[in-house]
Amino acid sequence: MKKQEFIDAVKFDENGLVVCVIQDYHAKKIRMVAYMNKEALIRTLDTKEMTYYSRSRKSLWVKGETSGYYQYMRGASIDCDGDALLFQVEQKGGISCHTGNQVCFYRDLEDENLFITNRTKSANSDNELINLEGTIGNRIKNPVEGSYTNYLIDKGENKILKKVGEEATETVIACKDGKHDEIVGEIADLIYHLTVEMQVKNVSWNDVFDELKKR
Repeated sequence: MKKQEFIDAVKFDENGLVVCVIQDYHAKKIRMVAYMNKEALIRTLDTKEMTYYSRSRKSLWVKGETSGYYQYMRGASIDCDGDALLFQVEQKGGISCHTGNQVCFYRDLEDENLFITNRTKSANSDNELINLEGTIGNRIKNPVEGSYTNYLIDKGENKILKKVGEEATETVIACKDGKHDEIVGEIADLIYHLTVEMQVKNVSWNDVFDELKKR
């Protein structure tokens, strides 16, 4: 559909709004649900910067304008009835929810008496780098006593960078020795500490993915 056809196909409700499901472009998990009016939809399609309508404030808002966790449109679909939209987005930083959680759907039904397979947690494993980024971002925003991440943050950037250097060296040594389990462990340690530093610098794995696509 062309842009104008897409807009014309939307059936806004009696309040002039349409519900929008927001899906992560890479991990494919659902990050959040929001609302748009026609102006927000047009602005999103024009700028590719996700813009929603706040029902409480009765005004438009750009995702990330206060938190820094911007979302950029990578795809848009409309359902068969025209009363719901699905957007695929690139998330800058790992947090979508105002509670500080990575996604809004962080509370799962867990009832052993129901024959239900919980897909929310399994969906979170689709891209572990994004999940790790979200966990670290959450620790930064909501410190937890005894958290190693918060320990690193409290010690400062020099401490984090020192650990990145140490883990990089240990990864090289492990690769040289050719021991599979040690290589995996050291790479995991390196990626963790590197992700902490990335969060400090407000660099996301999606930013890195975009750069890799250019290579």
